[in-house]
Amino acid sequence: MNNWHLDQSWTLFLDRDGVINERIMDDYVKRTDEFILLPGVARAISTANKLFSHVFVVTNQQGIGKGLMTERNLLDIHAYCSELLEVENGHIDQYYFAPDLASENSDLRKPNSGMALLAKQEFPAVDFKKSIMVGDSDSDIEFGRKLGMKTVFISYKKDFEHQTADLTCDSLESFINLMDYDN
Repeated sequence: MNNWHLDQSWTLFLDRDGVINERIMDDYVKRTDEFILLPGVARAISTANKLFSHVFVVTNQQGIGKGLMTERNLLDIHAYCSELLEVENGHIDQYYFAPDLASENSDLRKPNSGMALLAKQEFPAVDFKKSIMVGDSDSDIEFGRKLGMKTVFISYKKDFEHQTADLTCDSLESFINLMDYDN
């Protein structure tokens, strides 16, 4: 958006399931063969790499805490995601995940700020006031808002506007095309 004054000093935080890949309703992506990239995502992330200083994934993965998958499974899925993105010369700078159960109220689990604070620790130039969080759940938007980020809600429902997000788009591709057009 024109009033966001986006430049290469900005950081993009992305939720994973429902933003980058197809969400499996009432289940988890537990293996690489269950990970299906959404249309246009590889190209969108490649463009995002040119627009933003860093692109991070921040994802709650309580399937690990439930014993339905291992951390190794998740790392394999993220390596596979990176391979799929490389086809369009896109990359994720770092994947952050919260393996804990929701009931544990871990600092890492969105909407808590732990994953963003880890990113800031590893990449000190990250400025949350110059960051955008893109997600498809209320906890994603709350995560971004708590840190002072701009927030983008991905909704697949026509004519839906999220009440607290700064912007609602129908896909990551639509959002990135909008940002690229504004620059």
